[in-house]
Amino acid sequence: FELPRLEESEGRLALSSLAGRVVLLNFWATWCEPCEREVPAMQRLYEALPRADFELVAVSIDDDPALVTAFRDRYRMDFPILLDRDQRVYKTYQTMGVPESLLIDRDGRIVERYVGPRDWDAPEYVERIRSLLEP
Repeated sequence: FELPRLEESEGRLALSSLAGRVVLLNFWATWCEPCEREVPAMQRLYEALPRADFELVAVSIDDDPALVTAFRDRYRMDFPILLDRDQRVYKTYQTMGVPESLLIDRDGRIVERYVGPRDWDAPEYVERIRSLLEP
């Protein structure tokens, strides 16, 4: 899939451009309190893992980019944020709600589906992702 990035100047992002990397794909919304709770741990996870091998992509299902920008700025999120206003990608992955995250291996296969918020920087999640980073 390909979606517009939050910042129009950054263009679009295609998941295929991340081939060869482990990806945590997180579906969320600004109005979702559990999403809000997990953001600080997601940011810490993003900072802890090498960019060459890992990417965290947050897909917002909000309608208003200004709300997403304000949320991003408030929580100092510096990982890529994509906008899925029509929820096309959200529906394609048959998500059940927000937050929901998919862990995708280097070959583009979904290896885990996490429904609900997580403490992403907890050892069990960091180690699970690190295990996929190993050659």
